[in-house]
Amino acid sequence: MTALADILKARIARTGPITLADYMADCLMHPTHGYYATRDPLGAAGDFITAPEISQMFGELIGLCLAQSWLDQGSPAPFTLAELGPGRGTLMADILRATRTVPGFHAAARVHLVETSAPLRALQAKAVPDAQWHSDVTGLPDAPLFVVANEFFDALPIRQFVRDGDGWRERMIGLDGDTLTPGLSDPAPLAMLEHRLADTRDGDLVETCPALPACVQEISQRIATRNGAALIIDYGDWTSLGDTLQALRSHDRTDPFAAPGAADLTAHVDFAEIARHAAPARFTKLTTQGVFLERLGITERARTLAATLQGDARAAHITAHRRLTHPDEMGTLFKVLGLYPATAQPLPGLDP
Repeated sequence: MTALADILKARIARTGPITLADYMADCLMHPTHGYYATRDPLGAAGDFITAPEISQMFGELIGLCLAQSWLDQGSPAPFTLAELGPGRGTLMADILRATRTVPGFHAAARVHLVETSAPLRALQAKAVPDAQWHSDVTGLPDAPLFVVANEFFDALPIRQFVRDGDGWRERMIGLDGDTLTPGLSDPAPLAMLEHRLADTRDGDLVETCPALPACVQEISQRIATRNGAALIIDYGDWTSLGDTLQALRSHDRTDPFAAPGAADLTAHVDFAEIARHAAPARFTKLTTQGVFLERLGITERARTLAATLQGDARAAHITAHRRLTHPDEMGTLFKVLGLYPATAQPLPGLDP
């Protein structure tokens, strides 16, 4: 076990079981022992890899998509170019490199990164030295906002509920002897899940993300009133159903309760919940990552880059293209949802 496990067990022994959201929050962001507070989790030496680290093509196309949306909305200046959960800063660096020839884009852009991890902020400062940092979206400037959130919402803590008649039993983390163990609360009706009674049955498990509504509403309000757009890219589906909590350590799945603070904890994103809180902005149809990238021209870009490569570098490049787009890889598992003002067109690659 870990030092954080001892802290959590002492807390539970003292005050009783905690919600899964509280457990995840401590595992990920405890100031001394939290996963993101203590390490760089990305890459071959870490626990997982994200699309920007797989290939520069991903960031290039995201950047050109946002730049075209900016042009379509009349090139507002100045504007906020933001990323939520920027990892090592690779995606934003690629966005800036791909858009350097877009007339006026860089002169008008003010780069802002929403990040709570001190180790990752240090890496981001090397990749994007002119950025400004915020701990949450409320700190972003009151200006037109063009923002990308790639694998951001999946890392937000969730709660889990099992339907019991017209009520719900919450999955809580307690103790079985000296072992951290999930269990269920007594059943009770929940107003926030009233709408899920129509599409679930007894025994079904649904997940909610407590931080999601306020975050989406903050972004949407800015986009609707000041113009802008948001690209939300993550794994998940339209509606939450079933247990999707997972822990990754050294690129392998592990027990989420075995080593608190030493593994990455994530859950699938419920895109319908993002859409429910998108007003007054509009939201696009949910689109798979593979289709989205193909519409933006990733295959043409891949061929152009491949012509300059040989041997192992060319093979790695071809593998990266497949990983990002193929249905058996990230192409179908990952989805894309866009937010945009009522007065504007949807972002390139996405349908209204």
